[in-house]
Amino acid sequence: MKANVGGMDRNLRIVVGAALFSLFFILEGNARFWGLIGLVPLLTGIVNFCPLYTVLGINTCPMKEAKSG
Repeated sequence: MKANVGGMDRNLRIVVGAALFSLFFILEGNARFWGLIGLVPLLTGIVNFCPLYTVLGINTCPMKEAKSG
């Protein structure tokens, strides 16, 4: 797995994912399970890899080029 999520995208995923996941603990009844959707952006932000980005050919992670010399 090569990192394809980086920078602002990563931070936004972690914040939004944590906010959505917190609904799991706040809401009651069956509605609380909608908070589990927050695990997807939270985990993809933490591991810096999004499988959907691979399929779509998107990469927001800055590339570090090796310098020869």
